[in-house]
Amino acid sequence: MTGTGGYEGAKDPGPGGYAAARLHLLTGEKRSGPQRRTALANLTDDWLAGLFAAGAGGTRGVSLIAVGGYGRAELSPRSDLDLLLLHDGGDPEAVTALADRLWYPVWDLGLALDHSVRTPAGARRTAGEDLKVQLGLLDARHIAGDLGLTTALRTAVLADWRNQAPKRLPALQELCVERAGRTGELQYLLEPDLKEAHGGLRDATALRAVAASWLADAPREGLADARRRLLDVRDALHLATGRATDRLALQEQDQVAADLGLLDADALLRQVYEAARVIAYASDVTWREVARVLRSRAVRPRLRALLGGGKAAPERSPLAEGVVEQDGEVVLARAARPERDPVLPLRAAAAAAQAGLPLSPHAVRRMAATARPLPAPWPAEAREQLVTLLGSGRPAVQVWEALEAEGLVNSLLPDWERVRCRPQRNAVHLWTVDRHLVETAVRASEFTRRVHRPDLLLVAALLHDIGKGWPGDHSVAGEVIARDVAARIGFDRHDVTVIAALVRHHLLLVETATRRDLEDPATVRAVSGAVGSQGALELLHALTEADALATGPAAWSSWRAALVADLVERVAAVLSGDVPEAPEEAAPTAEQERLAVEAVTTGGPVLSLRARTGPPTEPSGDPEPLGVELRIAVPDQEGVLPAVAGVLALHRLTVRTAELRVLDLPAGVEGSVLLLDWRVAAEYGALPQAARLRADLVRALDGTLDVAGRLAERDAAYPRRRGAVAPPARVTVAPAASRHATVIEVRAQDAPGLLFRIGRALEDAGVRVRSAHASTLGANAVDAFYVTREEGTPLPGEDAAAVARKLEEILRA
Repeated sequence: MTGTGGYEGAKDPGPGGYAAARLHLLTGEKRSGPQRRTALANLTDDWLAGLFAAGAGGTRGVSLIAVGGYGRAELSPRSDLDLLLLHDGGDPEAVTALADRLWYPVWDLGLALDHSVRTPAGARRTAGEDLKVQLGLLDARHIAGDLGLTTALRTAVLADWRNQAPKRLPALQELCVERAGRTGELQYLLEPDLKEAHGGLRDATALRAVAASWLADAPREGLADARRRLLDVRDALHLATGRATDRLALQEQDQVAADLGLLDADALLRQVYEAARVIAYASDVTWREVARVLRSRAVRPRLRALLGGGKAAPERSPLAEGVVEQDGEVVLARAARPERDPVLPLRAAAAAAQAGLPLSPHAVRRMAATARPLPAPWPAEAREQLVTLLGSGRPAVQVWEALEAEGLVNSLLPDWERVRCRPQRNAVHLWTVDRHLVETAVRASEFTRRVHRPDLLLVAALLHDIGKGWPGDHSVAGEVIARDVAARIGFDRHDVTVIAALVRHHLLLVETATRRDLEDPATVRAVSGAVGSQGALELLHALTEADALATGPAAWSSWRAALVADLVERVAAVLSGDVPEAPEEAAPTAEQERLAVEAVTTGGPVLSLRARTGPPTEPSGDPEPLGVELRIAVPDQEGVLPAVAGVLALHRLTVRTAELRVLDLPAGVEGSVLLLDWRVAAEYGALPQAARLRADLVRALDGTLDVAGRLAERDAAYPRRRGAVAPPARVTVAPAASRHATVIEVRAQDAPGLLFRIGRALEDAGVRVRSAHASTLGANAVDAFYVTREEGTPLPGEDAAAVARKLEEILRA
């Protein structure tokens, strides 16, 4: 027989000969992994074939078949033997006698046996009734007897599977989902079930079944190697425990790691997590493809009828420059050139997360293979797209996983490699370090309305535990890494310092609040000295809560929240005595004065539109594009803010920053002028001509262009996909922020027409906007509006509060 590997005992068909050869193979051989599993399967085949030959005599029309894991020749030391005795029904008594001669020797050795005796028709019927039986038969492999009988069954079972796939695959997916809900995700568990957990061996087997259906196929990159690694760990686990177990318990991990030649239990878990991540991602992508194919098959007949037999081209809806939606996925536009557009991976990821759609694996693979690396520091657009991705909430997780699967995260953030798949041996933590960081950003996205700089909060959330990949205090190490990463991402020196400080002190509030006496002034002074400013305190408070919520249920409670809030209130009281004076308004430039004078002279709006650039990002490179600078001067009148914002929204221009103020004119020039300095970018496509913008602005100001109606028509014709669920808008009145005006602060999800809605609401409230300062940080708009009554005085307290409430209601509708 083949495969005995030279073991003399294997020639003996009795239990003793096989047992000796099996023991020698498992304990006396250096080889392990696939070689040993195959050798063990071959050895078992030879023994069972000998038993079959000795017991069958002249019986015809019978075959012995390995199914399931044994059929795949994946025998671990304590694996069950899954066997089917197939017969044509000609001599039932002889078949029963043969079965006894096969099963009893297996039991005598104490081996686990899953056996059945069936005719081909019975096997097919049972498979049709029991999905697990059908899956086992898909891996049927002939051992002994009538080869033609085995081949005919295999052919019939595969044909049945392919014919029944539209019904069977959804049932298989339900089994996988139920199992994942019961056993958890392998890539995050401290004591994982290598077989049953999501991303484990059962999922790998399910992917083989999907591929056999010919309906869809899994991403194959790294899949075979991931399966092999999990099987190797299971082999070592069986030998270490002497039991048929798939649960990698804590007390077994050091021994299993040593048997596999790994450094320690952490190295073992990291290897398991990496393999599980590959299988889990392949599983998620495959089931998505199955759903797409089944959906397409269901719709196709109706489309053919409507189109008279023609074939409909897939609909492609633009999401961002170079990025479109097609068939429920985010793909690259036909004109996209990743090799020329290093920001494209982040732009595509942000668009996918905002739309709540998955990134196409083909698109991610193409970008990973061809996209140029980002320069250091990153362009402003890249930084903004990263913040948008992080601020998208829960949908950001699947997009991040898609980027990680193809190595794009490591390309963007090289320091990520040290925390990737890193286990946390703390029962409080639900996730690995890398997933905890992403989960913290998800939680932080819920608090972006609480802070003035949501971009700093989101990036600090992503980086706060980045130091766990280094020796020593992870907060100290993380501060150094975060400073380097933030600078590379393109934040200025001040923002880099804030992010680094947030990482350094991300445990300060909760540890102080729960371990120190808050009545002691020294405690509060120490915290205020470390935090330094009201803005940093605001960010640190939000980061503390996001970090705790992302850790697990045991890390945050109403008690902890109350203690931290009490500490924050005390520290804020100390810091409030050191509020810097607001800087004086800068004098207008010569160009601003020129535009203002021309606006007064012509009695209408005057604008300039030009690209704005910064220093080159590379010594020999071109200047970095910072966006397009739009400068508008308009004679002071009602409705300027909503008119300008509405026209820009109609032309699909995204406002990144906006400044509006009343300009003092040179001596001798009568009139008052509003000056708007805005930085804008096209959602996709080319920028409109300045002349067209001015013409539409004139019509919007004189009332002949119905901006609200046009925007409503467009939204009705092209409804925006509701993807990420953003926190509700928050509108507040800033106390004592200005002696000359009332300051209304708006924090909301950025959206086309947002500034138009705000401006119109303020106009409807009967207040005048004397200046405005708007910024878009990723997907978050953080705007401040200085408003007065008609006579130019601040609003009374009750009136200001009423305006804020009304504006908040409008934005939340």
